[in-house]
Amino acid sequence: MAEFVTVDRAEAGIAVLRFARPPMNLIDVQLALELADAAERIAGDAEIASVVVYGDERVFCAGDELTELARLSAEQAEAMVGDLQRALGCLARVPQPTVAAISGYALGAGLELALGADRRIIGDNAKLGLPQIRAGLIPLAGIRRLSLLIGPSRAKDLVYSGRFVEPAEAAEIGLADEVVAPDDVYTAALRWARQFTGGPARALAAAKRVFEAGTHGHDRARAEWAELFATEDRSIGTRSYLAAGPGSAEFVGR
Repeated sequence: MAEFVTVDRAEAGIAVLRFARPPMNLIDVQLALELADAAERIAGDAEIASVVVYGDERVFCAGDELTELARLSAEQAEAMVGDLQRALGCLARVPQPTVAAISGYALGAGLELALGADRRIIGDNAKLGLPQIRAGLIPLAGIRRLSLLIGPSRAKDLVYSGRFVEPAEAAEIGLADEVVAPDDVYTAALRWARQFTGGPARALAAAKRVFEAGTHGHDRARAEWAELFATEDRSIGTRSYLAAGPGSAEFVGR
């Protein structure tokens, strides 16, 4: 039983992956591994069409648990680094579309976690950043994703400086996809997630794998495209599209 993480069904087809480690939702190793375990369970649940990732109304995550990291020796850090990096990137391995609903701070490991989501909706009170450089560290799981998202030059500025990003800049550079009032963050995330219920789950998962392949995405797309021809959803989708146009298919997720 997880101590800090819960997975609930907000409504049919939508899972809410929520983490609460008061007061600031700092991510320690235990929380990171609990998040990864929950993400793996969601990934294997065919009844889940999309996922909302949420901290609480005040704060998504204020960063890394530095009191824990300060105690690590170099040998201990080397022993755990692979598991921790994989845990912080867990949302990218979820085949369903995911959206991070961010209120308050999304810093350090919290922003790295959110970078693995397909979409980030933030409150107009949010502050985002990767300040690990100020503690003599670097982001473990966020540099590549950030660079692909906003470009290498902007990513270097944020990582090297460790500065915070305000909502207007986050939207301008593509770090955030939507800015809403703080009280509307969760409902806006649900609204985005809702569009995928009853959708072509196999095709959505294939598209996610292509995006995750990064510079190898062109090659991955060939394989994924061809494999979709063996699915029921492809057959249903193409027939209904020809007969009645887009949006008419009733997909079955197989």
